Amino acid sequence: MHGPSAKGSGPAWTSRFAFLMASIGFAVGLGNIWRFPYVTGENGGGAFVLVYLLCVFAIGVPILIAELLIGRRGKMSPPNSMREVAIESGGRKEWQFVGLMNLLAAFLIMVTYCVVAGWVLEYLFKALVTGFSGVDGEMAIQTFDNMLGDARGMLFWTLLSLVLTGSIIYAGVQDGIERAVKVLMPALFSLMITLVIYNMVVGGFGEAIQYMFFADFSKITGTVMLAAIGQAFFSIGVAMGGMMTFGAYLPKTISIPRSVVIIIVADTLVALMAGLVIFPAVFNNGLDPAGGPGLIFKILPVAFAQMPGGHVVSVLFFLLLSVAAITSMVGLTEPLTHWLEEHQGFSRHKSTLLVLGSIAVLSVISILGYNYLAAFNLGGKDINGVVDYFSNQILLPIGGLLIAIFAGWFVDRHVSVEELDMEDNTLFKLWYLLIRFVVPPAVFVVFVLGVSS
Repeated sequence: MHGPSAKGSGPAWTSRFAFLMASIGFAVGLGNIWRFPYVTGENGGGAFVLVYLLCVFAIGVPILIAELLIGRRGKMSPPNSMREVAIESGGRKEWQFVGLMNLLAAFLIMVTYCVVAGWVLEYLFKALVTGFSGVDGEMAIQTFDNMLGDARGMLFWTLLSLVLTGSIIYAGVQDGIERAVKVLMPALFSLMITLVIYNMVVGGFGEAIQYMFFADFSKITGTVMLAAIGQAFFSIGVAMGGMMTFGAYLPKTISIPRSVVIIIVADTLVALMAGLVIFPAVFNNGLDPAGGPGLIFKILPVAFAQMPGGHVVSVLFFLLLSVAAITSMVGLTEPLTHWLEEHQGFSRHKSTLLVLGSIAVLSVISILGYNYLAAFNLGGKDINGVVDYFSNQILLPIGGLLIAIFAGWFVDRHVSVEELDMEDNTLFKLWYLLIRFVVPPAVFVVFVLGVSS
């Protein structure tokens, strides 16, 4: 379990359930529960959901299959798996740079993500202590602004999120990640279902359904397309190294295509259920669904204050969010740790401490971006906006594009058939068609539209 892993002799999942829970845990994060509702709100509700679902199944699924295929075939960290599979297919070892780009995306996302995870933990604490009783709109905004202004407080909660993540990674794949996700993921689904049922009873559910599932096609623009593809990538976790690394630990007996369908369906269900947890509370209290990143922090506390049993519901909600944040941080950190183990020959313990230590140091810049360095501006974006744009709208689409081109055009077809165990049947041909001719142009066009808009 410790030290560098030679090809084929590294850690492995003990069961399909463990792999699925870890992968769903990585995919289901703040991207689904924090980001999806407000991005939906900002991009026209139902029309966005439709485009998002199309992006997930036509683009996200083929790339996710490709990532797991490359990871399992290479049995190493993303850069080394890309290199191994490229060489085996008669290609160039330079393909490892795509894996390095994935690791850079994961690292940059972690730098800002751990800060938001810190907010979630702080709000879980607030929910436990006060349940937001008596909070009105002005107080909720003031509380959130005060939190952003308190750099020391934010640092404490950010470090706590990193310590929780580190303790899971530090213990290893089977003793750490598996053990954690087997408990945390079923808990997350239970919490989610409880909150959706609660909303059905309390009210606002009909408006939420109307808002999320009835499309206004006039709202679909290039910007909405880019937001949908960015959200699909962010939500599933493609081009961040996590899925490729989890694929490296995947035994040959487990079917990649079947697993991908389960991961995607679970991930999409959580995103849609998150909307059904958040929007009823928003509509029931006459609040704004397009509340931006502050939606769950500025708007939901007001709803919790006004709803029956609000104290308990607020604790359940922020507990749900905390679980989602930590399991995703595990998926973002593991590829970086695994690569250091391999590349430098460090032990898992040393690699974990180095990765999380460097993320902790850089997270200070992200924290200061909300207060002391808030005036810093680059192209109309603050520090966190710049990092978010570079990682989510540049590195993820380019990374996904290159993985698709690599899997479709440079990986030997026999390697793909063998890893996917599909015997060149109709489903394999459909995947092959999508990964070669549909995914690359679609990602490229949307990327260009987004960058030029």
